[in-house]
Amino acid sequence: MKTLTLRIGIWLLGMSGILLACTSQSAKNKDISYASIIEVIETNDTILSGELMAVCARCDIPVTSVYRWKNHLIVYDVMSDSEIEGIRKQLSAVSPNSIIKIYETPFYVFDRNCCESKTEAVKWKHTIMTANLVQDSVMQQEYMDYHATQFEKWPEVAYGFCKADFQQLLVFRNGRQLMLVISIPEGKSLDELDPKTTENNPRVNEWNTIMANYQEGIEGSAPDEKWVLFNPVMNNKE
Repeated sequence: MKTLTLRIGIWLLGMSGILLACTSQSAKNKDISYASIIEVIETNDTILSGELMAVCARCDIPVTSVYRWKNHLIVYDVMSDSEIEGIRKQLSAVSPNSIIKIYETPFYVFDRNCCESKTEAVKWKHTIMTANLVQDSVMQQEYMDYHATQFEKWPEVAYGFCKADFQQLLVFRNGRQLMLVISIPEGKSLDELDPKTTENNPRVNEWNTIMANYQEGIEGSAPDEKWVLFNPVMNNKE
């Protein structure tokens, strides 16, 4: 799974040009609502996932929207600005020393509108990962410049996601940290769908190699680890 999540993460960072080209207008349409992410990073004190889920329950956010990686807890759901602020205030009261980060709007979106077959699955399941862009500001700009023509020069990447039946890809940014959400049909698995992205599609591997230069792991990840995977709290024990 570690290799799989890393490979998918590399693709997503490499896809921003494609995604922006596919949905540059719709992503700006305020009538279209995408889910947002609230991240709580535990520091000196500890906020248990149960407490976070209690806050979500008071705000009518389903407990299935809570995920965790080590000391990072996130809520992923469609939330209004006022709901986000309300949750942030409650979390600050419960755990005043924790760091709270908001990822309100994805900076690029991939959906089935980018594909020949635009039919969407009725139910989705989400894989959520996080990584950092490298600290070097020149490389960050190089990364952005690289993606400015990605849709025209690397269309094979988007084609791979379409072929793998990915329903939606949202990527958020707060500072250097990226949050990545991959949505696939419920009942499917990334292990099952992932190989289809590179099937008869060698340019994707070439793109992955280039994009790996622009990524690094967040604090707490292993030395050779770039993308880390959040797990649903409902599947874990405190």
